[in-house]
Amino acid sequence: MSKWIKIVFILGIFALIIILFVSMSKTQQMVVIQSGNKEAIPLEIKLGHFQDSDCGMVIDILTYASQVINKEGKTWFFHDHGGMVRWLDAKTFKDEATIWVWAKDTNQWINGKKAWYSRNDKTPMNYGFGAYEHYQNGFIDFEDMRLKMKRGENLTNPFVAKELGIR
Repeated sequence: MSKWIKIVFILGIFALIIILFVSMSKTQQMVVIQSGNKEAIPLEIKLGHFQDSDCGMVIDILTYASQVINKEGKTWFFHDHGGMVRWLDAKTFKDEATIWVWAKDTNQWINGKKAWYSRNDKTPMNYGFGAYEHYQNGFIDFEDMRLKMKRGENLTNPFVAKELGIR
C-alpha cells in the first residue's frame, strides 16, 4: 500500500508542476510577432513583454530596439539592430520591409534605412551598432551596416573589436 501512496504523491507533484507552468504561460505571454499593422507604423514595445524574433531574448530596453514590418502588416521585434539585420537578410521581403529603429540621440522611432549607425556601442548581442538620427563622424549608413553584418565585421569578431579599440 505504501508503494501506491508514493506513486500517487509523485503524480500529484507532477500535476502541480504542470498546472503552475500552464497558468504562468497564460498570464505572461510574450509577443514575438504582431499582425494587423497595415499602416507600417512603429508599435509600442512593452518592456519585459516582447521577445526578440531573432534570438528569443526578452526586450528589456529600447536603446537598441528595432521593428520590421512586411507588406501584410506583420511586425517583428528585436533588441539588437545587428540581430535584426541578420534575421531580415534571410527573408524574401527584406528589400520591401519597413524598418523602425530606436534613435539613441533623439529617443524616438526613426526609419531604420535612413538612420546612421555607430559601430562600437555595447549592444545586447554585442554586434555594436547603435542607431542615430543625426550623423556623427565615423557613423555608417544602413547598407554599410547590413554589409558589415553579412561579412561578420561587428564587435563579435575579435579582430574588428581590436581594430575599433574595444578590446
